[in-house]
Amino acid sequence: MTKESTFPLIAKTISGLEDVLASELESLGAGGVMKLNRAVSFTGTTEMMYKVNYACRTALRILKPLFHFEILEQKDLYEKIYEFPWEDYLDAEHSLAIDAVISYTVFTNSQFVAQKSKDAIVDRLRDKLGKRPSVDLEHPDLKINVHLFKDSCTVALDASGQSLHRRGYRKSTGPAPINEVLAAGLVKLSCWDGVTPLFDPMCGSGTLLIEAAMLAKNMPAGYFREEWGFMKWRDFDPQLWDKVKTDQNAMTTEAHVKMHGSDRAERAIESARENLKFTGLYEEITLETKSFEDVQPPFDKGFIISNPPYDERLQIEDSLAFYKMIGDTLKRKFAGYTAWFISSDLDSIKFIGLRPSRRIPVFNGPLECRFIKFDLFAGRKGEQEKQ
Repeated sequence: MTKESTFPLIAKTISGLEDVLASELESLGAGGVMKLNRAVSFTGTTEMMYKVNYACRTALRILKPLFHFEILEQKDLYEKIYEFPWEDYLDAEHSLAIDAVISYTVFTNSQFVAQKSKDAIVDRLRDKLGKRPSVDLEHPDLKINVHLFKDSCTVALDASGQSLHRRGYRKSTGPAPINEVLAAGLVKLSCWDGVTPLFDPMCGSGTLLIEAAMLAKNMPAGYFREEWGFMKWRDFDPQLWDKVKTDQNAMTTEAHVKMHGSDRAERAIESARENLKFTGLYEEITLETKSFEDVQPPFDKGFIISNPPYDERLQIEDSLAFYKMIGDTLKRKFAGYTAWFISSDLDSIKFIGLRPSRRIPVFNGPLECRFIKFDLFAGRKGEQEKQ
């Protein structure tokens, strides 16, 4: 039996999670790991490509580069993409979609790049096969990524299809749910050990708690998901895919950790309960409807990781008073805890009134945020210095 060859791959992620993703890929056995901007490049076999799609918590999508070329003028885009043998990857009866990303290039509109790339591919197939394939933006048979940076263009197959943050377990959400990849990344950035009791006092539909529970159990990130882009590729190997899932599922363990979530909105807690029931994690996580200032610490000591409202999608009447309430509640009730909060409200978060021990820049969609750590001491140490 010949050893399967390796090839280059790229894992896309959220800005601020590159280090976490690189570490995760290395732990999964990926080779040649190199951090990029909002991405990590690595090498692996088809088995590795399947594995990172199924198990990786902090990747948004996995790309398999096909070819690369230089662009000196706009017509080069169409001509170079037309020259590639797309008939080896796609039949005229199948569908495709193009995702274009551009930076500092001769093009100024990513939709135009996607359109010209699509034209080149369908024209090539019409000329070779006598018929044009269709475009399906939701569930294409082949999703293609076109990335332009300055005069460089890389064309890749999207092995994930839909973004990997779509885990498949979130059956109910509130008005501003946190991205699952970001939630998993925050848990990893916090260095939570999977054993220390964990509390989210503004848990919403429970995403942070679910991601933490899956991490503690070593449950694959894609356990509840049903579809990936590579499953529609011509060279898809269902037996190898079943082996990857079986191997990863066998590594799941029992979690011995106490977890608790609260939220002032009953509808949010109802959504969290629905999601927990679907995942089978309902027994690991307790929930209650209560505002942070009214909640009693669920554990003597523990971790707090939370994503409070930013006053962006969830409006806060008085954001300064809101963050002051967080600080007052932490100081009054949570001595002995380690607390982490993420926020894009970089001015108001100062009114927590505690000196943070760490500040980590990270993005939540287009919002520049800080993930901030507070070590809460008992006694005189509890009278911490203000920012």
